[in-house]
Amino acid sequence: MPLNAYYSAEIPAFINAAPESILGTLSANSAFSVETGQRDAWVEQIEVLRGALRGLRGWVLLEFIVPRIGSRIDVVLLIGPLVFVVEFKVGEKHIKRDDLNQVWDYALDLKNFHKGSHHSPIIPILVATNYTNSDSELGLRYQDNVFPPIKSNSTELGRIIRKALDGLGGVAIDVSAWISAPYLPTPTIIEAAQALYSQHSVEAIARHDAGARNLKITSQRIDSLVEFAQQKRRKVIIFVTGVPGAGKTLVGLNVATKKRDPDQPTHAVFLSGNGPLVAVLREALTRDEVIRLRSRSDKTRKGEVSQKVKAFIQNVHHFRDDGLRSDGPPADHVVIFDEAQRAWNQEMTSSFMRRKKGRATFDQSEPEFLISYLDRHDDWAVVICLVGGGQEINRGEAGISAWFEAIRSNYQSWDVFVSPDITDSEYAAGHALESLAGRINVFKDEGLHLAVSMRSFRAENVSTFVKAVLDCEGERAREILAKMSSRYPIALTRDLDVAKKWVREHARGSERFGLVASSGALRLKPHAIDVRVDIDPIHWFLNNADDTRSSYYMEDAATEFQVQGLELDWVCMTWDADLRYDKSGWLYHSFVGTRWTSIKKEERKQYLRNAYRVLLTRARQGMVIFVPTGDDGDATRLSDYYNSTFTYLADIGIPVIP
Repeated sequence: MPLNAYYSAEIPAFINAAPESILGTLSANSAFSVETGQRDAWVEQIEVLRGALRGLRGWVLLEFIVPRIGSRIDVVLLIGPLVFVVEFKVGEKHIKRDDLNQVWDYALDLKNFHKGSHHSPIIPILVATNYTNSDSELGLRYQDNVFPPIKSNSTELGRIIRKALDGLGGVAIDVSAWISAPYLPTPTIIEAAQALYSQHSVEAIARHDAGARNLKITSQRIDSLVEFAQQKRRKVIIFVTGVPGAGKTLVGLNVATKKRDPDQPTHAVFLSGNGPLVAVLREALTRDEVIRLRSRSDKTRKGEVSQKVKAFIQNVHHFRDDGLRSDGPPADHVVIFDEAQRAWNQEMTSSFMRRKKGRATFDQSEPEFLISYLDRHDDWAVVICLVGGGQEINRGEAGISAWFEAIRSNYQSWDVFVSPDITDSEYAAGHALESLAGRINVFKDEGLHLAVSMRSFRAENVSTFVKAVLDCEGERAREILAKMSSRYPIALTRDLDVAKKWVREHARGSERFGLVASSGALRLKPHAIDVRVDIDPIHWFLNNADDTRSSYYMEDAATEFQVQGLELDWVCMTWDADLRYDKSGWLYHSFVGTRWTSIKKEERKQYLRNAYRVLLTRARQGMVIFVPTGDDGDATRLSDYYNSTFTYLADIGIPVIP
């Protein structure tokens, strides 16, 4: 039996086996005790399959494990050149959209992440056993060889399978190779957090290619440095860098989940100043854990689960406030700061402390105070800074240089381990790191850089493409786009309805899509996009397609502040006149009162460009960019404000859809 299924056998052997024997194998390989309802469902599935598959040759796999989403496919059939993904709803008379999406998601998961399924036609079938109708024809297959789900009842399953086999030719699947083929998942950050929290390893939920090896190396290196600090009673600060979507947050969550036992000295806490990310991850983990507990008849209340999750993922500002209330060290010896480059500078922190905390003499930057809080430990401590390039998007964000300045000025005894890429211009740390030159306890470590984007499993160089676009390197952007466009579609349009339609047509199953816009895009209101409407990121990212507050409705646009650190499968990205292309480069504007004004400060220009960098790197599978035509009858939306940007993007080679 393959390790990824509870039961597998050739179809004739399956038909001839005693049902009790099959049931026994399923029960023996189940990770949980088998309840009566599950046992009865298996019995009926076995009976239906034995009738439907009689006379066919191939393989049947029952309870095929899907690592990325922590669930199991009821049945996978390998017959001739085809892969059938079958999901049973025993006793159901009606077809539910959520159930259709479920079996479609399974088929897409195999196509995208199971190497043995990349080139085979995949046919998802939903069997509602008491459904009165069945589909008579296969739908039109998509470009990637995945068919839309077929609806069936228990008596029509065999006919559907045979009809598909009669109509589709091809080379028969090498079953042995298929079964042994690697599963190379790329989870969303929400899926990753859920899997890690339920005790999966980072290697189990990430691709086993260059990106996953990089993740594993970095995770192991951090583990070894934590062990070094504890054993040698040292204080250590670690800087991990990575391109957008490379898995920095995933690495941090992996460290935190492995060390989340509060009774252990290496107990770790994951901190982020990104409020929406913290809120979404907390709620996602809480919902997932409640479902898991209830499946085991555990009646733990959601509030109790939520409290445990809150102790694991915290807002960095709340952690900071704990340090203000007490002179003692934190309970944690290991602290992970996500997006450390977004910590506040001295001016911002001091102003906040005076206004909100009544501390008139406070004169530290946030990095300096946070290090001082951990430095209160008498024995050892580890600070892990996860650093993203070009991610500072708000006033008062210090960049990584503030951390180096704090170390240079006050914490020279701390051992510093840095990614060699920390000096890249994207991280704005070059000169600050030079200030530590000559110190014997500063070490560059190649294992601390994540170079491969994990967000887009279809095209790893999306972040490189976006960087080229924003750096006005048109020829380089054109070259990158030509290499990735077949796997990661990008489209350009001047019609918002066309853009929304494009996204809906590309998304399948429960793939999540949504509308995004810059927080400075104040003149998209004529297109019914008002970025001043404060969306709830929990509803927007987690709720289902029947909820008007969810991203699926594409009524409310999320800004860079709500989406940073999170992701969608498909993005409808809207481009306003705050960032305009000109042959001399980008022009930066903010809308004040009744007109656009030029942005003069370099710092604010960088924030705006980074906002577009965040928005353009949110999609895992593809995006459409909407650039308005403008209206020369409206002085705030002149066509000249938009035309040059549209022309620049089109000239790069982004296909224009009418």
